[in-house]
Amino acid sequence: MRSVQEHLAACLAAVGPLPPLEVVLPDAVGCVLAEDVLATGDLPVADLAAIDGYAVRAADVADAGPSAPTTLRVIDELRAGAVDPIHLVPHTAVRIASGAPLPVEADAVVPVEQTDFGSAQVAVRTAVAAGENVRRRAEDLRHGEIVLPAGERVGARQIALLAGVGRGRVSVHPRPRVVIVSVGDELVEPGRAAAPGQVYDANGHALATAVQDAGGATYRVAAVPDTRAELRETLEDQLVRADLVLTTGGLSYGANDTVKEVLGPLGTVRFDNVAMWPGRQLGVGHVGDGTPIFALPGDPVAVQVAFETFVRPALRAMAGYGQLYRDSVPAAVTTGWYSPAGRREFVRVQVTGSPSGGYRAEPMGSPASLLLSALARSNAFGVVPEDVTDVRAGDRLHCLLLDD
Repeated sequence: MRSVQEHLAACLAAVGPLPPLEVVLPDAVGCVLAEDVLATGDLPVADLAAIDGYAVRAADVADAGPSAPTTLRVIDELRAGAVDPIHLVPHTAVRIASGAPLPVEADAVVPVEQTDFGSAQVAVRTAVAAGENVRRRAEDLRHGEIVLPAGERVGARQIALLAGVGRGRVSVHPRPRVVIVSVGDELVEPGRAAAPGQVYDANGHALATAVQDAGGATYRVAAVPDTRAELRETLEDQLVRADLVLTTGGLSYGANDTVKEVLGPLGTVRFDNVAMWPGRQLGVGHVGDGTPIFALPGDPVAVQVAFETFVRPALRAMAGYGQLYRDSVPAAVTTGWYSPAGRREFVRVQVTGSPSGGYRAEPMGSPASLLLSALARSNAFGVVPEDVTDVRAGDRLHCLLLDD
């Protein structure tokens, strides 16, 4: 029997970071950078007005106040994007828009609301310090500085920065394309009527969501019956667009469970009993021209445990993430239970508390029962080590947090 750690190591060894790909900015969203992005110039490129107002020499308005304004002659007006240099002479001002370059000799901007909005001359009702309301050249980034490091995930804030420094394309690790195949004669699509003996395909939908949350792109295949020819044809058809294949179901020892028989001729896949609960039979290997494949059990609760334990870290490795694993916290359980001997148990729990006050973990439903309702109410998996069989109220378990 394989340990959880051994199977995780096999899953990580079966995959690797996807080759970098240069993409336009919209296609980079959700991906991890494969390069250090460097600033090709200063940002801002010059001293700019931070607000709408009047560019002045701070010394010229040092005595200005609400009851004794200082009057300056307005010699010009500057808008954002202006390129022609303007020289400010003593006791003058330039009407300036936010983002416009500061005139030579100007060192501050008076807010427009602190003036009489004059056009030929302006009454300034407040003093300003040198540098006030000014965005200094290169205060954001200097030429040659690392804008974003390799390994950072690209979201809206990163897109703003990339676009702001003029990058239209970046090199990223693309989102892994994951094909999900649910196997079983008994499966029916949610929304349709289920005949006696049929169950709804919870795994296909749940895995598609989990893959997307982990940074992958999902291709979900309608449930495939336990027929060798149909399952083989489906897998062969899907390999052309897959960076990773996930199958669920078809792993027990029944006559109609065909996953092992079908995968054998398609590649090299190893199946093991893994010392964990829930879940037992799992497979990992490669099919076709080397596409990684993970074979997961059929029970929806066991599938979610297997995804969090094995699939999610592998997906994040493929997508170029440095941090592969969920955060965990130690939490005291509110009640006790029996844990299977020799197996690492993953119990659905609701974790509450804080770092300063400590954490509590309340089991959702009986740990021995595979309840989807309990899974939906949980926000963590409490992990019971293999050598612990008697969990008591107050015992502290490491809890794998499921909500980002």
